[in-house]
Amino acid sequence: MTPPLDLLVRPATPADAAEAAALLEPLIAARRWTALTEPVPVEEMRAWILAAEPRGIFHLAVERSGGRILGMQDLLPWNPHCRSFDHVGTMGTFVDIGFHRRGIAALLFAATFAAAPGKGYRKILTCVRADNDAGLRAYLGRGFRVVGTAANHCLVDGRYVDEILVERSLDPPPG
Repeated sequence: MTPPLDLLVRPATPADAAEAAALLEPLIAARRWTALTEPVPVEEMRAWILAAEPRGIFHLAVERSGGRILGMQDLLPWNPHCRSFDHVGTMGTFVDIGFHRRGIAALLFAATFAAAPGKGYRKILTCVRADNDAGLRAYLGRGFRVVGTAANHCLVDGRYVDEILVERSLDPPPG
């Protein structure tokens, strides 16, 4: 039996950039978990983390003992150049390739859903690679619904891959 993980979720800081970039490398190399196709340089990851302020959220799931990053999730404005979309965020979720199906994504979703309304978000609309069944299940299991397919949306190694668009309201259910 796999021992339970003792994790906490905290905001990312620029000091986390190298470890966060390293977490992504095997996910990118696998060519199935993300639309990212190139390793993310540390400086670019630092900029990604900093871009979360003031309206975004960038959470890390870290081991309480040792502080190793096992997952990360960001929620950023869908379109920061169009005020009519200020209530809509787009999300990315990444879990260390050796720790899938251990509840890490669930912790990240819970923390991000709790923080999102305070940043003005009422809805999340994001894309999941159509060939990432586990990723799609993770989103659907957290209340997202499929709203469409963007055919041939990302190009990975000369092959077009569809993206599944999913959305979730953050408003309380009526009644």
